[in-house]
Amino acid sequence: MIISKKQAERGFFDEQEALEKLSKLKDPLEKLSKHIDFEVFREKLEKIYTKEQPKSNAGAKPYDYVLMFKILILQRLYNLSEEQMEYQLVDRLSFKRFTGLEFSHRFPDCNTIWNFKQGLAKDDNEKKLFDLFYKVVEEKKLIVNEGKMVDASFHEAPRQRNSREENKEIKEGKIPEAWKSNKNKHKLAHKDLEARWTKKNNDTYYGYKNHVKADTESKLIDNYEVTSASVHDSQALEKLLDEKDKGQPLHVDSAYASEEMKGMVSKVEMINKIHEKGYKNKPLTDEQKQNNRTKSSKRARVEHIFGFIETSMKGTYIRTIGMAQAKVNIGITNLTYNICRAVRL
Repeated sequence: MIISKKQAERGFFDEQEALEKLSKLKDPLEKLSKHIDFEVFREKLEKIYTKEQPKSNAGAKPYDYVLMFKILILQRLYNLSEEQMEYQLVDRLSFKRFTGLEFSHRFPDCNTIWNFKQGLAKDDNEKKLFDLFYKVVEEKKLIVNEGKMVDASFHEAPRQRNSREENKEIKEGKIPEAWKSNKNKHKLAHKDLEARWTKKNNDTYYGYKNHVKADTESKLIDNYEVTSASVHDSQALEKLLDEKDKGQPLHVDSAYASEEMKGMVSKVEMINKIHEKGYKNKPLTDEQKQNNRTKSSKRARVEHIFGFIETSMKGTYIRTIGMAQAKVNIGITNLTYNICRAVRL
């Protein structure tokens, strides 16, 4: 017979002792709170969410905007659904400490979290928050500006079970007639008309693409573009480059090795470090292969960004439908990565 140790009665300082134990175990969220002043987002969040003064003071008061924003950071950091996020807020002490919630507080439910996120799906609000934090890291001299690297990764969405005819109509920008009837209005609400299928290295993907431009030394993302998965990597390049990149080397793989892309790099007066590409009847020379290996020492650093998002941030899968929501999820993912990277630096 196994006799367990007698458990002490619940004490007044149990929560404090548990938090101290979490600190000794190096709670990563405590490090985020220590190094990042989330109050820098308050003014921008208030502009996004503050509406006209209500006619009366009746009804529940909204949750603090910075609190809700920190919940979105947690959601993307651990890739949680709204329902899972609500549960973890109630259950996990580290989440409570990070957000400032206590056992006696009212907790946001999954619908509140969803509605708050909806507010970012208008006017590129998620990009405004991303740009705001980028200015913060610029002021802290974390951006080296000795080179840029560009690449893209897939963010898969819930797969659609459509017929070939339906997929053909969607690609043409049409809504299948059968989905328009009142009988199928709920079905249409669950159909993603903007995500696309694509293949890469014999693997099939469905969803969206996160095209990023990052600083080669700090590995901080300084710009991004969200497209459907079928858009070629090179098609987003023009929107990613800007005047601030002038004079810097641009490191990208051979997917960008076209005369049009080279011309685009020259247009913004960047130094061309695009990998050279071999063809069936014109393979790369030994010298070209060596040049590519040399360029890879810088270009490969962009893979560290996607590696962190894929592993430390629990993957790139998004559960929403439509481009607007995909932009919010991917934008907050990129912002969360930059916050974590800034703390590391």
